[in-house]
Amino acid sequence: MTVTVFRDGTIRVDGSSPDADQLIIVDGVVAPEGSAVPDDAEYVDLEGGLLLPAFGEGHAHPLLAGRERVGPELRDARTVETIAARVQAWAAVSDAPWLVGGSYDATIVEGGMFDARWLDGVDRPVVLHAWDYHTVWVNSAALRAAGVDATTPDPELGRIARRPDGSPLGTLIERPAIDLVLAHAPQPAIAADVDALTWAGEHLAAHGVTWVQEAWCEVEDVPAWLAAAASGQLVVDADLALRADPIRWPAQLDELRRIADEIDGTPGLTCRTVKFFVDGILENHTAHLLECYHDALTRGLPNWSPERLVDAVAACDAAGFDVHLHAIGDGAMRAALDAAEGIRESLRRGRRLTIAHAQVIDPADLPRLADLDVTICFQPQWALEDAVMTDLTLPRLGPQRELQYRMHSAQKAGARLSFGSDWPVAAPDMLAGIRTAVTRQDVGGHPSGGWQPQERLTVDEAIDAATSGVAWQGGDQDRRGALRPGMPADLVWLTDDLRSIEPAAIANVRVRGTWRRGIRTFTETTSVVAAR
Repeated sequence: MTVTVFRDGTIRVDGSSPDADQLIIVDGVVAPEGSAVPDDAEYVDLEGGLLLPAFGEGHAHPLLAGRERVGPELRDARTVETIAARVQAWAAVSDAPWLVGGSYDATIVEGGMFDARWLDGVDRPVVLHAWDYHTVWVNSAALRAAGVDATTPDPELGRIARRPDGSPLGTLIERPAIDLVLAHAPQPAIAADVDALTWAGEHLAAHGVTWVQEAWCEVEDVPAWLAAAASGQLVVDADLALRADPIRWPAQLDELRRIADEIDGTPGLTCRTVKFFVDGILENHTAHLLECYHDALTRGLPNWSPERLVDAVAACDAAGFDVHLHAIGDGAMRAALDAAEGIRESLRRGRRLTIAHAQVIDPADLPRLADLDVTICFQPQWALEDAVMTDLTLPRLGPQRELQYRMHSAQKAGARLSFGSDWPVAAPDMLAGIRTAVTRQDVGGHPSGGWQPQERLTVDEAIDAATSGVAWQGGDQDRRGALRPGMPADLVWLTDDLRSIEPAAIANVRVRGTWRRGIRTFTETTSVVAAR
């Protein structure tokens, strides 16, 4: 029997119970208060810090993040010339036939449209993901290898940015257009993807995370996840959300059910969820809006008609799947709520329907949240007045739709909240997410009073979203998100009690340790995994 006792700090059991001053873990499970402690028990001195249920990651892409780390760092590059130089340096040391990497900041070029010729210093195909992963920038060699030219029509549900003469510019928008090129690139080796997932899991553990919703899993990615789980190197549990392909639906559903059944029983891995991209993103005009964009005569590029989405979500429910819906625009949000209406009775019986992002919600749709048991998984780090917001997003929305990421309003209306980062779009830093949700400011305190401050959450509400909210989203509320007797000991130890410091000071709080089922997966002093 292995017994660990945590003491000399504050222990937040859950969002409603009194704090505890001691927590006893027996064989990886939270023991009742007052349980006997043997002489050989291990003691962890919390040094005045805060012990919480471990954070959950309600929406992330660990495999994409792990793959991205192989290439050059592009996120901080502020000029096209800097990116091109880093890619050329990468090409000089890599013998890969294709260079696929990311992710670049689309705000450095007006309108976010990048020219293939700017990457033509490399003689091999180059494909770079933008930070949104809904857009790529390719060089001329990649276009030639894929046979994409002026005669290539835009694919259904995708766009090829073009020059005035009709030739492809070098920017491809949304998955069907991106796949015109990426379908010709070699697939990553399973061994490389296992390394990527191992690194990603350790990175999540360093941020206090023990469970992640892999919110975009393609069928061809599943073998790497299974191999990583079999290797024993995954230090986080994961649920794989298989992507519903609108081009192949509904014939695809049987395949998704078969894959989920094959994964069933794999330690640390589940496949309970189907992911729908209801629309795209605002910055490239593919998010679905109820009315036209402020700067373009389009309402976006919805991937699913509202009627088809209702039917598809109902089919997933009947097949035993939970549903995870990417919805950015207010049109997509309305369609997602219509789909939830279609499985209302299943939601009452325990089915989970999560709407991720919910960037723009029409005020008329907020009251619907009171009657629908849905979870909204917000990405709180995005609720900022940053360059993306001021240079790309707000000009597209216009002043009549400037209210975004309405966390407080959604919760007040009746939605359950969870948090995710959408990593690698943003870092999987739940502390940064909590701080932003509470302040609506960047680390420099901009803007004064917070951006759209009426949508701020309290610290306790934000902690709940990052812990019990994610657990509920995953259907694991009896196993995760709290420190009640009988629950697995998934824990995160922080240097400070977030509730007793100024919200801006959360930026200085650190993760000291993470435990999954009572086994330590991260130690601050060594920044390595201590045990698996």
